[in-house]
Amino acid sequence: MLKRILGATFIVASLGTASIAADAKPTDPQIAHIAYTAGQIDVTAAEQALKKSKNAEEVDFAKTMERDHKAVNDQALALVKKLKVTPEDNAVSQSLSTQASKELTTLAALDGAAFDKAYIENEVTYHKLVNDALAKVLIPSAQNKELKSLLETGLTLFKEHQMHAEHLASMIK
Repeated sequence: MLKRILGATFIVASLGTASIAADAKPTDPQIAHIAYTAGQIDVTAAEQALKKSKNAEEVDFAKTMERDHKAVNDQALALVKKLKVTPEDNAVSQSLSTQASKELTTLAALDGAAFDKAYIENEVTYHKLVNDALAKVLIPSAQNKELKSLLETGLTLFKEHQMHAEHLASMIK
């Protein structure tokens, strides 16, 4: 659990550090890449949960994560195409991907109740930190109104995901 919290804290710290290191807020192309990457990470985690979990509530949660994050990412891709913007890979996106890969490997080694507990705890932590990054870094930094609106819509949805994950975490012992 501590490893997951430290890893997720690293993600949020990366958001701030990357911005400070560049001595500027992330650009819209960087924000688009970060947001898409964060969404894809949750899609991949959900796919793993759908393969491993036998807990009906957790399977339903994973299906919701997969569906909702794919939908938001599809909207993001349509927006960048419409705006003729190329999402820009950056240190934050790369650190998100690296940390997620490590977490997927950790979760892959677990089965049964141990997997269910670790997956849902990771979802709680991940949503808290991504929501915090959206609210404090990405949304305030976004210059394009349509991008900002999409991020705000995502934040509203992802707060619901966080509450759902917290509820499940309280039930899975």
